[in-house]
Amino acid sequence: MTETVLVTGAAGFIGSHLVDDLIELGYRVLALDDLSGGYRDNVNEKATFVDGSIVDHDLLNRLFDEHRPKYVYHLAAYAAEGLSHFIRRFNYTNNLIGTMNVINAAVNYGAEHIVFTSSIAVYGSAPPPMTEDMMPHPEDPYGVAKFAVEQDLRMAWEMFGLPYTIFRPHNVYGERQNVADRYRNVIGIFMNQIMHGKSLTIFGDGKQSRGFTYIKDISPVLATAPINPAAKNQIFNLGADTPVTVNELVQVVGQVMGVTPDVRYLPARHEVVHAYAIHQKVRDAFDLAADAETPLMDGLQRMWPWVQQHGARKTPKFKAIEVMKNLPGVWLED
Repeated sequence: MTETVLVTGAAGFIGSHLVDDLIELGYRVLALDDLSGGYRDNVNEKATFVDGSIVDHDLLNRLFDEHRPKYVYHLAAYAAEGLSHFIRRFNYTNNLIGTMNVINAAVNYGAEHIVFTSSIAVYGSAPPPMTEDMMPHPEDPYGVAKFAVEQDLRMAWEMFGLPYTIFRPHNVYGERQNVADRYRNVIGIFMNQIMHGKSLTIFGDGKQSRGFTYIKDISPVLATAPINPAAKNQIFNLGADTPVTVNELVQVVGQVMGVTPDVRYLPARHEVVHAYAIHQKVRDAFDLAADAETPLMDGLQRMWPWVQQHGARKTPKFKAIEVMKNLPGVWLED
């Protein structure tokens, strides 16, 4: 009998790639998403799609009761670090309370493992490169929510025996990324701005650095975590080693798209300046090659044809800003 697994956030960017990987591994995939940031077309036709939210605990309980997923891959989140300062209630409702609904159901209905995508945001402004043994010190509500879930998963293991694996991915890009989101995913933002004929907007001087991670370097790792004994109850950084400044990123995106970008520098916002990590722990646990990282240029050359095929997209404003004080003006522009 084919084993059933649940993926939350399955119509999103990372989630949809994970669904593909799980289907290739032979699982029956229950794909849950409220389509607030993902697209139905992203979801593999072989998956069973459910349009719904993790905030709806009654729905979750019904799904768990009916399908009894063996493994749970929890990716559903609103992952806008900068915006999370201004949507605190929304952030904690979706990223923390919603996750508690998932953990409750996993415990109550006998799931055997939960995989959780946390974030490098838990480290805050700790000096890079970040390692898993560093004490997290998040600097935005999004990172706070992710770190709180990490702690709750540890306690759920200690109290109920629910095994877990936590990944801290960072700055993932590739095909199916939602380029219509003006608040997150800088590569998608840049590509969409260029297609609209707009200047590329950079907060601060552009010297901020990140490790940009190609999606297919990480989704297979997520998929196999529950069957890897070395991943049980572990936390892993997951992503690219090589840091790239935002100014450097602009040039590479321009090369791939065949344009010379016009850059508009904006006042710096409250954000971590340098964020990249070491990934030796995940390489050892999953037997990954040290040179397996897809170079940024190669990854963007795979992403761009998909973005070009789907075309420029309108960037809707978040409709329920809770705090207007210090909100970056560019987020209010049409």
